[in-house]
Amino acid sequence: MAKFDIIAATGCPTGIAHTFMAKEALEKAAAERGLTIKVETHGQVGVENELTKSEIAGAKAVVVAADKDVQAERFAGKPMVSVGVSKALSVEAAGKLIDRALAAKGDDTVAAAADVEDEVEEKESIGHVIYKHLMNGVSHMLVFVVAGGVLTAISFLWGITSFDSTAADYNSFAAMLKIIGGIAMNLMVPVLSAYIAESIGKRPALVPGFVAGMIAIQGLPVNADTGMIDAGGAGVGFGFLGGIVGGFLAGYVILLLEKVFSKIPASLNGLKAIFLYPLCSTAIVGLVMLGISGPMAAINQGMMDFLQSLGNSGPVILGLAIGCMCAFDMGGPVNKAAYATGTFLLGTALEAGVGTETYNFGTNFMAAVSAACIVPPLITTFAVVVGKKYFSQEDHDAGIVNLILGCTHITEGAIPFMTKNIWPVMPIMMLGSSIASILTIFFNVHDPAPWSCPLSRTARSGSSRSSSALWSVASCSWPLRSTTLRRTRRPLLQPSRLRPPRPLPSRPPRPRLLTS
Repeated sequence: MAKFDIIAATGCPTGIAHTFMAKEALEKAAAERGLTIKVETHGQVGVENELTKSEIAGAKAVVVAADKDVQAERFAGKPMVSVGVSKALSVEAAGKLIDRALAAKGDDTVAAAADVEDEVEEKESIGHVIYKHLMNGVSHMLVFVVAGGVLTAISFLWGITSFDSTAADYNSFAAMLKIIGGIAMNLMVPVLSAYIAESIGKRPALVPGFVAGMIAIQGLPVNADTGMIDAGGAGVGFGFLGGIVGGFLAGYVILLLEKVFSKIPASLNGLKAIFLYPLCSTAIVGLVMLGISGPMAAINQGMMDFLQSLGNSGPVILGLAIGCMCAFDMGGPVNKAAYATGTFLLGTALEAGVGTETYNFGTNFMAAVSAACIVPPLITTFAVVVGKKYFSQEDHDAGIVNLILGCTHITEGAIPFMTKNIWPVMPIMMLGSSIASILTIFFNVHDPAPWSCPLSRTARSGSSRSSSALWSVASCSWPLRSTTLRRTRRPLLQPSRLRPPRPLPSRPPRPRLLTS
């Protein structure tokens, strides 16, 4: 069995870009130091390059760069550094993490190289712990949102009311797609809540987490005639926000119950897992969620009113807010907050139905978020094509690949360009994304799918000029050509490029005309 100096685990909420960028940076940083490393990735397809018990036992130190649960308890007792995945995206940052992890081993030479102000055996901040649990729920929720949203968008290809059997454009296949997409979208909040809880309380927290999510959708049912709580009545849900609260509540209730039941004999552990934990946690979480349904519904409605007031103030203010949030950290916490808000509003819009004010606002907001997210990688593509001589071959190739990443809503492709020269590049990206969002709102573009891809764009409704709202931001990428590491221009004429003039081809002499 191979033995590694360093072992690491990386993971980001979406599991598409940051996870593998951090893996590559850690591998390069370890190679520069002459160390062997194995990096386990927690991506969207699951765990890859999984670490074995013997590899964990034989490693000198551990680096965890993740914004989701990667089962870090496996590394208990090992010298370890745990940070968010965004702090390991560059080779330089990854190298510092490796140095800090090795410093915990007591190696004087490495400890001297590590930054003095960095605490090696540091505890995660409360903010990062909360964010990690939240993103664990978002990462599991995302696939439901994408599948449900895109299927719903495809159903609109037959007509915006093709799911309605009384409409002129009715199509039974479109109606079935709409049903399937709606079911997937309705699972969004329960899955979010359940996997936030699972990140905190592990597997026992799944049951109360799912129940909390379902209560967040349905609210407290009340009989319209009697005004009393009635299982057959109708309630007011509190959606996405309620799912987050319910997930954290369920997770920490399980931790509390573990302490309460800790004195039960070990021979009854099976009883705890199958009976006591599910029963007690579901009852406690369910009662609390029903009890707070009124205030949570009011908070949820207040948030909706605030966002709509931003929209009523004009496209510039709302577009600036969306664009700056999406491009600020390109897949980080701020970007995810904007995207999560968009998916929440989209879910509310699809539930309200086509033609309603809620539907128009939610799908327009989602379109603005999508435009803002896909612009940064497209800016880099435009920059490396127009200003090719200002970029290294590696950056040029990455910029070309970003054309594909941008068209599939993966903002993270622009991160390597930003990390090399953050201050000039970040404002350019934020400006470009803001322009895209503003024009998307101004042209009244609607996006019924939560993921930007060619398939979902064909199903969008709104102005036919939506593509101009995106590509017009390409002009903002021109300044990017001066922000790369290779700032020196290549001379127009270099000695190595001078060639001797080509000899003119010889021609046979022209015959003379003889005159008498």
